[in-house]
Amino acid sequence: MASIPLARIRQIEARRDELQSEMARGDLAAERFVALSKEYAELEPVAQAAGEVRRLRQEADSLRHMTEDGDEELRQMASEELHENGAALAVAERGLALALLPRDAADAKPAMLEIRAGTGGDEAALFAGDLFRMYQRYAEDRGWKVEPISASAADLGGYKEVIASVTGTGVFARLKFESGVHRVQRVPATESGGRIHTSAATVAVLPEAEDVDIQIDDKDLRIDVYRSSGPGGQSVNTTDSAVRITHLPSGLVVIQQDEKSQHKNKAKALKVLRTRLYEQERERLDSARAGARRSMVGSGDRSERIRTYNFPQGRVTDHRINLTLHRLPEILEGPGLDEVVTALIAEDEAARLANLDG
Repeated sequence: MASIPLARIRQIEARRDELQSEMARGDLAAERFVALSKEYAELEPVAQAAGEVRRLRQEADSLRHMTEDGDEELRQMASEELHENGAALAVAERGLALALLPRDAADAKPAMLEIRAGTGGDEAALFAGDLFRMYQRYAEDRGWKVEPISASAADLGGYKEVIASVTGTGVFARLKFESGVHRVQRVPATESGGRIHTSAATVAVLPEAEDVDIQIDDKDLRIDVYRSSGPGGQSVNTTDSAVRITHLPSGLVVIQQDEKSQHKNKAKALKVLRTRLYEQERERLDSARAGARRSMVGSGDRSERIRTYNFPQGRVTDHRINLTLHRLPEILEGPGLDEVVTALIAEDEAARLANLDG
C-alpha cells in the first residue's frame, strides 16, 4: 500500500483548521454554520488519522538518527522502539488510507430489507422467516429499529415475502452485502425419511430514499384503491383501503394492503416506490462509472448464491470470501452475524485499497 504524501496530510489538517476558524466567527449565517459543521464532522476523523501518521513518521525519523549515533545501549533501545513504531505506523497508514477512500453516499442511510422465498416451497418460506428473525435480532443487538412494511405469510409458517424498514446508525453500510441468494440445507420438519433438502430465499437490501433524493411527480403516478384480500381471496375489511401505485415512466408497481387505513397504505407504498427508484438511479450511475464495483442489489448478480446455511454440519459459508464458520445457531440468533458482516466489509475495504494502489 502506497504511503499518503506529506503534502496531502498537511492539506487535510490545514482544511480542518480553516473550518474551526470560520465556525468560530460570530457573524456566521445559520445555513453556512450548518454546512461547515457537516464538513468538519466528516473531516475531523480523517484529520486525526492524518495527524497520527505525521507524528509516527516524525518519531521514526528521530529514532533512525538515534540508531546511528550515541552509545551501544541507546542504539539498541532506539532500534527496539523503531520496530514498535513501524508496526504502529503501518496500522496508522492503513487507517488513513481507509479514511480517504471514497464513501458510498448511501452508507449512512436507513435500509429497506426485502426477503422472498425462493425454490423449496414451504421449506423456503420457513427459511425466509428464519432470515427475517436473524436480521431483526441483529438489528436489536445494534440498537436499530425494524418496522415491517408488508408481509405475505405462508400456510405452514414463515413468509412468501416480507419487507421491512431498518433505521439506525450505519444501517446500509453494514447490511448492503447481505443482498443475494441465501441457501439452506436441512431436514424439513415435514420430511419423514430424514432426507436433507436444499431451499433458498432471496434477500435484497436497498438504501431508503428521502424526499430530497428522489422527487416523484404526481402526474407520473397511477393510484388504484380496492378492498384488501386475505388467503383465498376473502375480504380483509369492507373499505377500499388497499393501494396499488404504478410509476408510469419506469413501470414499477407497488401494492400495499397491510394497514386498515388507505392513507397509511399509500404512505408505505410511496416509501417503497421511492426506495426502488433511488436504487435504480444508483445502479444507473454505478454502471456508467468505468471500473466501479457494481452493487449486487437488484442486479443480475442477485441470482448468485452468496451464502449457505448447512444445519447437519452446523456451519455457515459465505462463498464470496470463502469464509466458513461452525457457528450456525449463533449466526441465526442474530448477534453471531456480525462476524460475517465485519469480514465482508474488511474484504471490500481491502479490494478498494488495492484498486487505489493500482
